[in-house]
Amino acid sequence: MHSTVVLMITIVILALIFDFTNGFHDTATVVSTSITTRALSPKVAIGMCAVFNFIGAFTSTAVAKTVGDGVVDSTKIPLWVIVCVLLAAIVWDLLTWYFAIPSSSTCALIGALVGGVIALTWNIHSVGWGVLFSKFVIWIFLSPLIGFVVGYIFIVILKKCLFNAKPRKVNKVFQKLQIVSGILIALDHGANDSQKSMGIITMSLVSGGFLSAFNVPIWVIVCCATAMALGTSIGGKKIIKTMGNKVTKIDPAGGFVAQMSSSIVLFVATALHAPVSTTQVMTSSIMGIGAEKSLKRVNWGMARSIMWAWIITIPAAAILAMVFVEVVKICMHIF
Repeated sequence: MHSTVVLMITIVILALIFDFTNGFHDTATVVSTSITTRALSPKVAIGMCAVFNFIGAFTSTAVAKTVGDGVVDSTKIPLWVIVCVLLAAIVWDLLTWYFAIPSSSTCALIGALVGGVIALTWNIHSVGWGVLFSKFVIWIFLSPLIGFVVGYIFIVILKKCLFNAKPRKVNKVFQKLQIVSGILIALDHGANDSQKSMGIITMSLVSGGFLSAFNVPIWVIVCCATAMALGTSIGGKKIIKTMGNKVTKIDPAGGFVAQMSSSIVLFVATALHAPVSTTQVMTSSIMGIGAEKSLKRVNWGMARSIMWAWIITIPAAAILAMVFVEVVKICMHIF
Protein backbone atom coordinates (compact mmCIF):
# COMPACT_ATOMS: atom_id res chain seq x y z
CA MET A 1 0.00 0.00 0.00
CA HIS A 2 2.89 2.35 0.83
CA SER A 3 4.42 1.92 -2.64
CA THR A 4 1.01 2.53 -4.24
CA VAL A 5 0.65 5.84 -2.39
CA VAL A 6 4.19 6.88 -3.38
CA LEU A 7 3.49 6.05 -7.04
CA MET A 8 0.19 7.92 -6.90
CA ILE A 9 1.85 11.02 -5.48
CA THR A 10 4.56 10.76 -8.17
CA ILE A 11 1.91 10.54 -10.89
CA VAL A 12 0.05 13.59 -9.59
CA ILE A 13 3.29 15.59 -9.52
CA LEU A 14 4.31 14.46 -13.03
CA ALA A 15 0.81 15.09 -14.43
CA LEU A 16 0.89 18.62 -13.03
CA ILE A 17 4.39 19.14 -14.47
CA PHE A 18 3.01 17.98 -17.84
CA ASP A 19 0.11 20.42 -17.48
CA PHE A 20 2.62 23.15 -16.60
CA THR A 21 4.77 22.40 -19.67
CA ASN A 22 1.61 22.18 -21.77
CA GLY A 23 0.70 25.65 -20.50
CA PHE A 24 3.95 27.40 -21.42
CA HIS A 25 4.35 25.30 -24.58
CA ASP A 26 0.87 26.17 -25.90
CA THR A 27 0.71 29.78 -24.65
CA ALA A 28 2.29 30.75 -27.96
CA THR A 29 -0.62 29.19 -29.81
CA VAL A 30 -3.17 31.27 -27.96
CA VAL A 31 -1.43 34.66 -27.69
CA SER A 32 0.90 34.84 -30.71
CA THR A 33 -1.47 36.70 -33.04
CA SER A 34 -2.55 39.20 -30.34
CA ILE A 35 1.09 40.04 -29.63
CA THR A 36 2.18 40.13 -33.28
CA THR A 37 -0.60 42.55 -34.27
CA ARG A 38 0.07 44.63 -31.12
CA ALA A 39 -3.50 44.20 -29.98
CA LEU A 40 -2.07 43.37 -26.55
CA SER A 41 1.33 43.64 -24.92
CA PRO A 42 3.05 40.28 -24.25
CA LYS A 43 2.57 40.64 -20.48
CA VAL A 44 -1.17 41.44 -20.74
CA ALA A 45 -1.81 38.78 -23.41
CA ILE A 46 -0.09 36.04 -21.41
CA GLY A 47 -1.73 37.12 -18.14
CA MET A 48 -5.19 37.16 -19.73
CA CYS A 49 -4.54 33.76 -21.30
CA ALA A 50 -3.52 32.29 -17.92
CA VAL A 51 -6.69 33.54 -16.22
CA PHE A 52 -9.08 32.22 -18.87
CA ASN A 53 -7.16 28.94 -19.25
CA PHE A 54 -7.85 28.45 -15.53
CA ILE A 55 -11.56 29.26 -15.88
CA GLY A 56 -11.94 27.06 -18.98
CA ALA A 57 -10.66 24.02 -17.09
CA PHE A 58 -13.83 23.98 -14.97
CA THR A 59 -16.29 23.82 -17.87
CA SER A 60 -16.21 20.06 -18.60
CA THR A 61 -14.61 16.68 -17.81
CA ALA A 62 -15.85 14.69 -20.82
CA VAL A 63 -12.49 14.88 -22.64
CA ALA A 64 -10.78 13.64 -19.46
CA LYS A 65 -12.90 10.48 -19.59
CA THR A 66 -11.93 9.88 -23.23
CA VAL A 67 -8.23 10.13 -22.35
CA GLY A 68 -8.35 8.26 -19.04
CA ASP A 69 -10.99 5.61 -19.61
CA GLY A 70 -11.43 5.29 -23.37
CA VAL A 71 -8.06 4.87 -25.03
CA VAL A 72 -7.05 2.27 -22.42
CA ASP A 73 -8.81 0.40 -19.63
CA SER A 74 -8.08 2.42 -16.48
CA THR A 75 -8.41 -0.68 -14.28
CA LYS A 76 -5.70 -2.64 -16.12
CA ILE A 77 -2.77 -0.23 -16.37
CA PRO A 78 -0.25 -0.33 -13.48
CA LEU A 79 0.71 2.96 -11.86
CA TRP A 80 4.38 2.61 -12.75
CA VAL A 81 3.46 2.46 -16.45
CA ILE A 82 1.57 5.74 -16.10
CA VAL A 83 4.73 7.26 -14.60
CA CYS A 84 6.64 6.18 -17.74
CA VAL A 85 3.90 7.63 -19.98
CA LEU A 86 4.05 11.02 -18.29
CA LEU A 87 7.86 11.12 -18.36
CA ALA A 88 7.85 10.40 -22.10
CA ALA A 89 5.28 13.14 -22.81
CA ILE A 90 7.16 15.68 -20.68
CA VAL A 91 10.53 14.88 -22.30
CA TRP A 92 9.05 15.30 -25.80
CA ASP A 93 7.34 18.59 -24.83
CA LEU A 94 10.61 19.97 -23.46
CA LEU A 95 12.61 18.89 -26.52
CA THR A 96 10.19 20.53 -28.97
CA TRP A 97 10.00 23.65 -26.80
CA TYR A 98 13.80 23.91 -26.72
CA PHE A 99 13.98 23.78 -30.52
CA ALA A 100 11.01 26.20 -30.86
CA ILE A 101 8.83 23.63 -32.63
CA PRO A 102 5.08 24.14 -32.03
CA SER A 103 4.31 20.45 -31.69
CA SER A 104 1.24 18.97 -30.02
CA SER A 105 1.20 18.17 -26.29
CA THR A 106 -1.98 16.20 -26.96
CA CYS A 107 -0.27 13.99 -29.52
CA ALA A 108 2.67 13.52 -27.16
CA LEU A 109 0.47 12.35 -24.29
CA ILE A 110 -1.78 10.07 -26.35
CA GLY A 111 1.20 8.62 -28.22
CA ALA A 112 3.03 7.96 -24.95
CA LEU A 113 -0.09 6.38 -23.43
CA VAL A 114 -0.53 3.99 -26.36
CA GLY A 115 3.20 3.13 -26.46
CA GLY A 116 3.40 2.55 -22.72
CA VAL A 117 0.36 0.26 -22.60
CA ILE A 118 1.53 -1.81 -25.58
CA ALA A 119 5.03 -2.16 -24.10
CA LEU A 120 3.58 -3.50 -20.83
CA THR A 121 2.53 -6.85 -22.35
CA TRP A 122 3.28 -6.35 -26.06
CA ASN A 123 -0.41 -6.94 -26.72
CA ILE A 124 -2.02 -4.46 -29.12
CA HIS A 125 -5.46 -5.40 -27.82
CA SER A 126 -4.67 -3.47 -24.63
CA VAL A 127 -5.57 -0.29 -26.53
CA GLY A 128 -9.14 0.79 -27.24
CA TRP A 129 -8.53 1.30 -30.95
CA GLY A 130 -12.15 2.22 -31.70
CA VAL A 131 -12.12 5.13 -29.25
CA LEU A 132 -8.57 6.07 -30.27
CA PHE A 133 -9.54 6.43 -33.93
CA SER A 134 -13.02 7.94 -33.49
CA LYS A 135 -12.13 10.44 -30.75
CA PHE A 136 -8.48 11.16 -31.49
CA VAL A 137 -6.92 10.04 -34.78
CA ILE A 138 -9.79 11.28 -36.96
CA TRP A 139 -9.83 14.61 -35.13
CA ILE A 140 -6.06 15.00 -35.31
CA PHE A 141 -6.36 14.89 -39.11
CA LEU A 142 -9.69 16.70 -39.42
CA SER A 143 -9.18 19.58 -36.97
CA PRO A 144 -6.24 21.21 -38.83
CA LEU A 145 -8.10 20.85 -42.13
CA ILE A 146 -11.25 22.36 -40.63
CA GLY A 147 -9.16 25.13 -39.06
CA PHE A 148 -7.60 25.95 -42.45
CA VAL A 149 -10.95 25.98 -44.27
CA VAL A 150 -12.80 27.96 -41.59
CA GLY A 151 -9.96 30.51 -41.40
CA TYR A 152 -9.88 30.87 -45.19
CA ILE A 153 -13.66 31.27 -45.58
CA PHE A 154 -13.96 33.58 -42.58
CA ILE A 155 -11.28 36.00 -43.87
CA VAL A 156 -12.75 35.99 -47.41
CA ILE A 157 -16.20 36.94 -46.09
CA LEU A 158 -14.76 39.53 -43.72
CA LYS A 159 -12.72 41.23 -46.45
CA LYS A 160 -15.75 41.45 -48.75
CA CYS A 161 -17.74 43.06 -45.95
CA LEU A 162 -14.94 45.56 -45.29
CA PHE A 163 -14.05 46.21 -48.92
CA ASN A 164 -14.50 50.01 -48.72
CA ALA A 165 -13.31 50.48 -45.15
CA LYS A 166 -10.15 52.40 -44.34
CA PRO A 167 -7.28 50.05 -43.36
CA ARG A 168 -6.23 52.13 -40.35
CA LYS A 169 -9.76 52.15 -38.93
CA VAL A 170 -10.16 48.42 -39.58
CA ASN A 171 -6.92 47.69 -37.75
CA LYS A 172 -7.98 49.71 -34.70
CA VAL A 173 -11.38 47.98 -34.52
CA PHE A 174 -9.94 44.48 -34.84
CA GLN A 175 -7.16 45.13 -32.37
CA LYS A 176 -9.94 45.69 -29.82
CA LEU A 177 -11.93 42.70 -31.05
CA GLN A 178 -8.84 40.53 -30.58
CA ILE A 179 -9.29 40.95 -26.84
CA VAL A 180 -12.63 39.13 -27.17
CA SER A 181 -11.30 36.45 -29.52
CA GLY A 182 -8.25 36.02 -27.29
CA ILE A 183 -10.49 35.35 -24.29
CA LEU A 184 -12.55 32.79 -26.23
CA ILE A 185 -9.55 30.83 -27.53
CA ALA A 186 -8.00 30.84 -24.02
CA LEU A 187 -11.24 29.49 -22.52
CA ASP A 188 -11.50 26.74 -25.14
CA HIS A 189 -7.81 25.88 -24.80
CA GLY A 190 -8.21 25.50 -21.03
CA ALA A 191 -11.39 23.45 -21.48
CA ASN A 192 -9.78 20.93 -23.84
CA ASP A 193 -6.10 20.77 -22.90
CA SER A 194 -6.27 20.76 -19.10
CA GLN A 195 -8.60 17.76 -19.20
CA LYS A 196 -5.89 15.49 -20.53
CA SER A 197 -3.96 15.61 -17.26
CA MET A 198 -7.23 15.30 -15.35
CA GLY A 199 -7.86 12.08 -17.27
CA ILE A 200 -4.41 10.68 -16.47
CA ILE A 201 -4.67 11.45 -12.73
CA THR A 202 -8.21 10.05 -12.48
CA MET A 203 -7.14 6.94 -14.41
CA SER A 204 -4.39 6.45 -11.84
CA LEU A 205 -6.80 6.90 -8.94
CA VAL A 206 -9.01 4.16 -10.40
CA SER A 207 -6.03 1.90 -11.18
CA GLY A 208 -4.61 2.32 -7.68
CA GLY A 209 -7.95 1.59 -6.01
CA PHE A 210 -8.45 5.12 -4.68
CA LEU A 211 -11.63 5.53 -6.76
CA SER A 212 -14.21 2.87 -7.62
CA ALA A 213 -15.40 4.59 -10.82
CA PHE A 214 -14.03 7.13 -13.29
CA ASN A 215 -15.27 10.44 -11.88
CA VAL A 216 -12.89 13.41 -11.87
CA PRO A 217 -12.58 14.77 -8.28
CA ILE A 218 -12.82 18.53 -7.81
CA TRP A 219 -9.31 18.68 -6.31
CA VAL A 220 -7.93 17.18 -9.54
CA ILE A 221 -9.70 19.87 -11.61
CA VAL A 222 -8.36 22.65 -9.34
CA CYS A 223 -4.79 21.30 -9.42
CA CYS A 224 -4.72 20.82 -13.20
CA ALA A 225 -6.31 24.21 -13.86
CA THR A 226 -3.75 25.88 -11.57
CA ALA A 227 -0.77 24.06 -13.13
CA MET A 228 -1.82 25.01 -16.65
CA ALA A 229 -2.46 28.63 -15.64
CA LEU A 230 0.97 28.88 -13.98
CA GLY A 231 2.66 27.38 -17.05
CA THR A 232 0.75 29.75 -19.29
CA SER A 233 1.85 32.74 -17.20
CA ILE A 234 5.48 31.98 -18.09
CA GLY A 235 4.81 31.69 -21.82
CA GLY A 236 6.88 30.15 -24.61
CA LYS A 237 8.58 33.15 -26.23
CA LYS A 238 10.48 31.09 -28.80
CA ILE A 239 7.31 29.50 -30.15
CA ILE A 240 5.44 32.83 -30.07
CA LYS A 241 7.90 34.13 -32.67
CA THR A 242 7.43 31.02 -34.83
CA MET A 243 3.63 31.21 -34.70
CA GLY A 244 3.37 34.97 -35.01
CA ASN A 245 5.87 35.74 -37.76
CA LYS A 246 7.32 32.72 -39.49
CA VAL A 247 4.21 30.98 -40.85
CA THR A 248 2.69 34.08 -42.50
CA LYS A 249 2.30 37.79 -41.79
CA ILE A 250 -0.84 38.55 -39.76
CA ASP A 251 -2.75 41.84 -39.45
CA PRO A 252 -5.35 42.53 -36.70
CA ALA A 253 -8.27 41.28 -38.83
CA GLY A 254 -6.35 38.10 -39.63
CA GLY A 255 -5.42 37.66 -35.97
CA PHE A 256 -9.06 37.99 -34.94
CA VAL A 257 -10.13 35.45 -37.59
CA ALA A 258 -7.40 32.96 -36.59
CA GLN A 259 -8.45 33.07 -32.95
CA MET A 260 -12.19 32.92 -33.65
CA SER A 261 -11.83 30.07 -36.17
CA SER A 262 -9.68 28.07 -33.76
CA SER A 263 -12.06 28.78 -30.88
CA ILE A 264 -15.03 27.42 -32.88
CA VAL A 265 -13.17 24.21 -33.81
CA LEU A 266 -11.99 23.64 -30.22
CA PHE A 267 -15.47 24.27 -28.82
CA VAL A 268 -17.02 21.70 -31.17
CA ALA A 269 -14.29 19.13 -30.45
CA THR A 270 -14.69 19.54 -26.68
CA ALA A 271 -18.48 19.19 -27.01
CA LEU A 272 -17.86 15.90 -28.86
CA HIS A 273 -15.45 14.72 -26.09
CA ALA A 274 -12.48 14.73 -28.50
CA PRO A 275 -8.96 15.65 -27.28
CA VAL A 276 -7.52 17.85 -30.03
CA SER A 277 -4.41 19.95 -30.46
CA THR A 278 -4.83 23.72 -30.06
CA THR A 279 -1.45 24.16 -31.77
CA GLN A 280 -2.55 22.26 -34.87
CA VAL A 281 -5.86 24.10 -35.16
CA MET A 282 -4.37 27.55 -34.65
CA THR A 283 -1.44 26.99 -37.01
CA SER A 284 -3.69 25.72 -39.80
CA SER A 285 -6.08 28.67 -39.30
CA ILE A 286 -3.14 31.07 -39.71
CA MET A 287 -2.13 29.20 -42.88
CA GLY A 288 -5.68 29.54 -44.25
CA ILE A 289 -5.62 33.29 -43.65
CA GLY A 290 -2.24 33.64 -45.36
CA ALA A 291 -3.39 31.49 -48.30
CA GLU A 292 -6.35 33.84 -48.91
CA LYS A 293 -3.94 36.65 -49.75
CA SER A 294 -1.64 34.48 -51.81
CA LEU A 295 -0.23 30.98 -51.57
CA LYS A 296 3.18 32.63 -51.71
CA ARG A 297 2.41 34.53 -48.50
CA VAL A 298 2.55 31.29 -46.53
CA ASN A 299 5.96 30.05 -45.48
CA TRP A 300 5.35 26.51 -46.69
CA GLY A 301 8.84 25.43 -45.61
CA MET A 302 8.04 26.38 -42.02
CA ALA A 303 4.54 24.92 -42.40
CA ARG A 304 6.07 21.66 -43.65
CA SER A 305 8.42 21.53 -40.65
CA ILE A 306 5.51 22.06 -38.27
CA MET A 307 3.44 19.35 -39.96
CA TRP A 308 6.34 16.91 -39.80
CA ALA A 309 6.60 17.68 -36.08
CA TRP A 310 2.91 16.76 -35.72
CA ILE A 311 3.39 13.49 -37.63
CA ILE A 312 6.55 12.52 -35.76
CA THR A 313 5.23 13.38 -32.28
CA ILE A 314 2.90 10.38 -31.82
CA PRO A 315 5.42 7.62 -32.73
CA ALA A 316 8.29 9.48 -31.04
CA ALA A 317 6.42 9.82 -27.75
CA ALA A 318 5.22 6.21 -28.06
CA ILE A 319 8.80 4.96 -28.55
CA LEU A 320 10.04 7.03 -25.60
CA ALA A 321 7.32 5.52 -23.38
CA MET A 322 8.18 2.02 -24.63
CA VAL A 323 11.84 2.55 -23.80
CA PHE A 324 11.00 3.80 -20.28
CA VAL A 325 8.65 0.86 -19.68
CA GLU A 326 11.24 -1.66 -20.87
CA VAL A 327 13.94 -0.09 -18.67
CA VAL A 328 11.66 -0.38 -15.62
CA LYS A 329 10.78 -3.99 -16.51
CA ILE A 330 14.50 -4.85 -16.74
CA CYS A 331 15.20 -3.15 -13.41
CA MET A 332 12.28 -4.98 -11.76
CA HIS A 333 13.62 -8.27 -13.11
CA ILE A 334 17.15 -7.59 -11.84
CA PHE A 335 16.19 -6.32 -8.40
